[in-house]
Amino acid sequence: MSETTVEQRADWGTLTERLSAASAGNEVTIEILDAEGGDASMVERLPFSGITYDHKDDVLVVSVGGSEPRFPVQLRHVIEHPTEIQFDVVRQGGALKVTDASGTTTLISILRRSDRGDHGSSQP
Repeated sequence: MSETTVEQRADWGTLTERLSAASAGNEVTIEILDAEGGDASMVERLPFSGITYDHKDDVLVVSVGGSEPRFPVQLRHVIEHPTEIQFDVVRQGGALKVTDASGTTTLISILRRSDRGDHGSSQP
């Protein structure tokens, strides 16, 4: 069972702060769905570092890696001018569906790490 909500722009900063805090130590997968350019997997099950929304520059930034010897460098995926964010809570973690001004959709799945013993809440 899942619960999907369309987040209001005014709440995007709060949502991303809560997701970053609640999802520390989880893994993230990022997929791009583009009708013109085709679908592409950008990141698959890398350590989640955080997610932020900058109102001033109108960008959503997802950071991965940089926290473990296996992934010492932090990488950032930037989504410029998002127009809609849908958030979905599922048993395995959470997911964001972000649509930008060009119509490109980015799916960000935040998954509980399979090697973790605890199953803390991933809800923001």
